[in-house]
Amino acid sequence: MKRHSGNEKFWNKSYARRRGAESLTLSTNPSEDLQKFIRYIEREHGRTFLNPSASVLDLGCGNGRNLIYLAREFGMRGVGYDISHEAIKQARTLGAGLPLAFEVRSIAEPIPLPDASQTIVLDMMTSHFLRENERAALRAEIVRVLRPGGWLFYKTFLLDEDQHAKRLLKEHPADEAGSYVHPLIGAVEHVSSEEEIEQTLGEHFALHKMYASHRHIRRGRAFKRRSIAVYAEKKY
Repeated sequence: MKRHSGNEKFWNKSYARRRGAESLTLSTNPSEDLQKFIRYIEREHGRTFLNPSASVLDLGCGNGRNLIYLAREFGMRGVGYDISHEAIKQARTLGAGLPLAFEVRSIAEPIPLPDASQTIVLDMMTSHFLRENERAALRAEIVRVLRPGGWLFYKTFLLDEDQHAKRLLKEHPADEAGSYVHPLIGAVEHVSSEEEIEQTLGEHFALHKMYASHRHIRRGRAFKRRSIAVYAEKKY
């Protein structure tokens, strides 16, 4: 995992420093975006995908808050990967006694799960840290491990109408189009347009919902990054 060592050190330090903190990134409460996605699934399909026989893979699980929520609310099984040893340590403690497994693992590596074994896959603000070839390989792995008709909840940074993202691309360009070197973390990050997302996911997924955040403009300047959440169903 040397390719992502800088990113790993950043998150280890963040989780160690903010253990138990109630912040957007490091809270122990489930993500509001995930809860919105789960309400959609339950409204459209009842408990078909939300039950003890269903399994969830969380790529970049952090302290396990989203898997823990799904296990407690619906009895779901789950597997969580994160490059941060500190995050996984916290996840194992918080998720003790639940049908969950947490592992220190880079999502740039092949996923050690059987074909069509997962009901839902979560990629929430995680795969944008990967290089283009790694993102393509991860998409192929997600398609492989998801059962037909299973769901990918995908959230990432959105380039469209984001002045801050465009400034980062201009001032800190990486060696790949659409990517920059984060000035604080030192890691390469990718920012996607809606068109790119539709092209990269559309071959294997039906994209039911795409929710873009507000433009976050104050006095003519961007003060917060834009993001987009995608509800994607694997095609049969």
